[in-house]
Amino acid sequence: MTVSLEVAEGVGTLRLDRPPMNALDVATQDRIRELAEEATRREDVRAVVIYGGEKVFAAGADIKEMQVMDHAAMVVRARALQDSFTAVARIPKPVVAAVTGYALGGGCELALCADYRIAADNAKLGQPEMLLGLIPGAGGTQRLSRLIGPSKAKDLIFTGRQVKADEALTIGLVDRVVPAAEVYEAAHAWAARLARGPAIALRAAKESVDAGLETDLETGLAIERNWFAGLFATEDRERGMRSFVEEGPGKAKFL
Repeated sequence: MTVSLEVAEGVGTLRLDRPPMNALDVATQDRIRELAEEATRREDVRAVVIYGGEKVFAAGADIKEMQVMDHAAMVVRARALQDSFTAVARIPKPVVAAVTGYALGGGCELALCADYRIAADNAKLGQPEMLLGLIPGAGGTQRLSRLIGPSKAKDLIFTGRQVKADEALTIGLVDRVVPAAEVYEAAHAWAARLARGPAIALRAAKESVDAGLETDLETGLAIERNWFAGLFATEDRERGMRSFVEEGPGKAKFL
């Protein structure tokens, strides 16, 4: 299979495996959606790592497959392409991308769907679709501009240039840079820590931030307020506050 979901200790690893460059063909896109939806449903998955292996995250779409598609075919396919990536973005659990090597085009767009991005020091990211006479079609024009701002996003999209890990960190495209050999370990540690946290509160935080960014401040505050009040009905809230009072901060166990 081109994509798999392996679960251990509450962390689901969504692993791309389509050598040599993890090109995201139609079958791979559809498999990503299926497994993202599975990760959403499964109670034993409390956090997710997206990983392409030691050498490459994903070098983009399968250009040979796309080359033979005409306008009518892409009108049908474009929505399914976006839906595959949106399924990852909508996983209601913490998601981290472990970026090694190239994350270009669709690969970069897939990384944008994560909540946090850890990159290898030799990683290269970018949206090179303009070099093909195209624009990003899997969310790049929207998620990239929301993440790093419209001016920086336009620079990357207009020029199609690749950015190295240090520049990606500077502009906010990635959140942390580590030696290449440590990328998956670092991403898994981030996910594992959150997998031990209060699942409903983490879901509430993610939805509050994501939904709030899509609306005005007043509506965003209402989303936050409703989730905040609702969490007072959860067992995790009772456990967390009881632990704080009896043992001090940071000692609550939610599993």
